[in-house]
Amino acid sequence: MMARQERDPDFFFKYLVDREGHLKGLFWADSQSRRDYEAFGDVVVFDSTYRTNKYNLPFVPFVGLNHHRSTVIFGCGIISHETGEAYEWMLRTFSKAMANKHPISVITDGDLAMQRAIRVVWSDTVHKLCVWHIQENIVRHLSDDAVKEEFRSFIYDRSSIQEHESKWVDFLERNKVTSEESWLHQMYKMRKLWCAPYLVGRCFLGLSSNQRSESLNSVLHTHLDGSMTLFKMVEHYERCLSTRRLNEAVLDIVALQSVPFTEVDASSLEKHAAQVFTPAMFVLVRYSTDAVRNCTLSGEILDTDDLTTFVVAKKHRGEKFQVEYEKKEGSSERISCSCRKLECLGTPCSHIFYILGLLEVKRLPSCCVPTRWTMSAKAACPGARKNCMYDYSASLRRYRELRNLSHAKCFSAAHSVEAYEHLKMVLNVQDDRKESSSGHKECMRYGPVLPQTARLDSGELEKVLDPVHVQGRGAPKKRMKKKRKRSNSKCGYCRLEGHNRRKCAKWIEDNNLTEPC
Repeated sequence: MMARQERDPDFFFKYLVDREGHLKGLFWADSQSRRDYEAFGDVVVFDSTYRTNKYNLPFVPFVGLNHHRSTVIFGCGIISHETGEAYEWMLRTFSKAMANKHPISVITDGDLAMQRAIRVVWSDTVHKLCVWHIQENIVRHLSDDAVKEEFRSFIYDRSSIQEHESKWVDFLERNKVTSEESWLHQMYKMRKLWCAPYLVGRCFLGLSSNQRSESLNSVLHTHLDGSMTLFKMVEHYERCLSTRRLNEAVLDIVALQSVPFTEVDASSLEKHAAQVFTPAMFVLVRYSTDAVRNCTLSGEILDTDDLTTFVVAKKHRGEKFQVEYEKKEGSSERISCSCRKLECLGTPCSHIFYILGLLEVKRLPSCCVPTRWTMSAKAACPGARKNCMYDYSASLRRYRELRNLSHAKCFSAAHSVEAYEHLKMVLNVQDDRKESSSGHKECMRYGPVLPQTARLDSGELEKVLDPVHVQGRGAPKKRMKKKRKRSNSKCGYCRLEGHNRRKCAKWIEDNNLTEPC
């Protein structure tokens, strides 16, 4: 780790030892992972996996989605035991490495220790349980097919919370669920972490399970085994990380040098979406543009001074949605829909495209194009960073506030030549003042540079002993049984080997039978 920190000054690592000096916790993230988290750290998925090292320490990667909807790795950790205290240490260390920026949402499996740690450390983060693990547990704990299907309906039921609660009460009474130790009752107590009514409008970027983390674990297991040292394990992890970053670079090149194909008669909004979104995201946006043909106005239009409300329905379907469009003079547009797809996935829904088409809007409003889905996702992150720029404090808060204000002001100023020239002049004046006061241009400090990691000298590292081997959770690994050699068959009549009674010459001779052909 020290050698890596010399090559990468922003490389972060921190470890934890027990009373005897044995390693019991380790977390690390290089500078690129920390920049990726700054750009794409709104949703985090993490899970633990075993049998990646000879000490059997659980391996915990933190992953998310980049602007191409590919898996991006924010950091990795190792803990000795999956306890609440161990996960709290891991999450606090992760937050320290990422300038105390907490994710908006997090997806994990149903591990209770993880749940406790998230409630303590990331109290404002929305926590969701992996749907895939819930489906697996349904098969494991429930035997009646009717009960299974009714339970599955709670995952996707979009009714109101009041209706949902009454359905739960009726379900528990009909199935006589009285014991608090039963799996059904435990899932009922955790319903706010996986039932749809409690998660409506929450940002999960379309993710419903931790399969991104499981997929990474599967890839790592193709290179890792239970006999590796921690050093070898980290080496293999770095190779996997390099491969994913190479794939992202290739996708960046494709996105910068090409624009997704659109039909000649495509709408102006669809053509604009093809230009601003990455190709991978435009594939999802196109589903919404194609569904516009099924939309129609339903009911009257409510128009006030600045806000107009439309009611949109799908043809041959009874469900209706309210779309609110707001445009103030001299400010940017704002549009939202009651389906909440824009908030959850980050892409405009078909209802929004339909209303914008009715209003003859030629370009998507900025609120419909989140920066994280564009090639400008990493524009705020400089290519090279200095250790001494600043530690996380009020300066990071001020930077983020100024960044948000400047984005809005620049967008407004771009619509007017006079405003554009005025803002450009103001920025140039401020730039000149900074340069003259500092004496050299290198002291200009832009972007959220991550805090400098506390360095550990070689004397401290020498005191860390090898981890203690821990017992893995779950079912033990099955061993292949050795195949027994098939013994030569014996005849049941003459007791000689090499044939059976049906082909026994002595049996045929003694019973005056004809020899089988």
